[in-house]
Amino acid sequence: METSGHTSRPVLSFDPGNLRRRRRANRIMEISAWIAAVIAVAVLAFLLISVFVKGVGALNLDFLTKAAAPFGEPGGGIAEAIVGSAIIVAIATLIAVPIGILVAIYTTEFASTRSSFAIRYVLDILNGVPTIITGIFIFGLLVAGHPGKGIYGSIALAIVMLPLVARSAAEVLTLVPPSVKEAGLALGGTRWRTVVSVVLPTALSGMLTGALVAVARAAGETAPLLFVAGIPGPNVSLDPFQPMNALPLTIFVKSQSPNPADHTEAWGAALLLIFLVLVISVVARLLSARSRKRLSAVR
Repeated sequence: METSGHTSRPVLSFDPGNLRRRRRANRIMEISAWIAAVIAVAVLAFLLISVFVKGVGALNLDFLTKAAAPFGEPGGGIAEAIVGSAIIVAIATLIAVPIGILVAIYTTEFASTRSSFAIRYVLDILNGVPTIITGIFIFGLLVAGHPGKGIYGSIALAIVMLPLVARSAAEVLTLVPPSVKEAGLALGGTRWRTVVSVVLPTALSGMLTGALVAVARAAGETAPLLFVAGIPGPNVSLDPFQPMNALPLTIFVKSQSPNPADHTEAWGAALLLIFLVLVISVVARLLSARSRKRLSAVR
């Protein structure tokens, strides 16, 4: 005869030893993560301090505004490398950003699931290809048997930038709420019209962030330019269809020189390049924060 309608449940015993082990494991993981973070920050700080100490002595107005002096003569600057980098990266951006955004729109708005997966997989593979292979590819396709040109460097850097722009833009487009797209379609807009008039303005800040990250990476690439940008003269050139210098090339060439003064100039060019990349990265972070805030408001 049952004396109660309730089923008995086992009582869990409290084990102080088990609690101590969990706390100890948690503490070990926290300390390990903290040490890893300190190491990462320390490596970056050591790199920045080393480049600053060795390169700050080269930075002056003449160094930034004058072209390189003829070989063997003192003085001169890196103006031709600064201008060349700006032109090469600007043309690469004009090539990569529109194509990358169109690819992102297709994969997120129009492609089937299978096609979208295949395109993203190809972009991931392209992003993992060493940039020196990209340089060799453009060299064999366009440069072999002909003098190098700045435009060839732009094409090589555009290939490097394309997967970064496309993947980052696709990620931002997927964050746009479906209700925003449905509202545009409900007003009678076509699918393309809705994408252009509603979706793209909503995701603009996020896509600009991805584009700036790609620009920062392209600005520091050396390997593709070694093969395709040609052998530039000491004068500033504004013609991308002629051989052009760039900051990464200047750093590479001057670092190989037996002249100690060239080594100092290489460190100065490296410091300038790091500063430019840092500025671009900070702007990208600010745009990223603005994009997240805007998308959160839309939701």
